[in-house]
Amino acid sequence: MIIAFSVTPLGDGVDIGRAVAEAVRVVRASGLPNRTDAMFTTIEGEWDEVMAVVKSATDAILAVAPRCSLVLKADIRPGVTGALTSKIETIERYLAES
Repeated sequence: MIIAFSVTPLGDGVDIGRAVAEAVRVVRASGLPNRTDAMFTTIEGEWDEVMAVVKSATDAILAVAPRCSLVLKADIRPGVTGALTSKIETIERYLAES
């Protein structure tokens, strides 16, 4: 499965960038394929391992903020691996056809 998620610390005086960096650090340390952009972090793996990383990233936010907003979108396709890169490769291939 692929999950795109965003965690945002909420509360007065919270250094948002630093808190989000700690959440991304958790994702990168997981060893699962991942990518971070300006809006979301996307991670690929099995249901339990991906959800455990999302929980740990949320916990990293809650360690420095009294509240956390979580946005999550999932593509659940049992047995499929490598979709994090293959989906992008497919789009790039179509773009190159023009």
